[in-house]
Amino acid sequence: MPTYEFACMKCDKPFTLLMSISEYEKKDVQCPACKSKEVKQQITPFQTKTSRKS
Repeated sequence: MPTYEFACMKCDKPFTLLMSISEYEKKDVQCPACKSKEVKQQITPFQTKTSRKS
């Protein structure tokens, strides 16, 4: 599952979410600290975590 990084525009706290692509496409992200939906995705390198070993 991909890892996405966001920053809250209301409380200015960064946070990371691990969610599926279908969950991400719903755009229903909220800040875990203040519960605001005013969040902005941060530009970061693409990361995934898989259960398989490479």
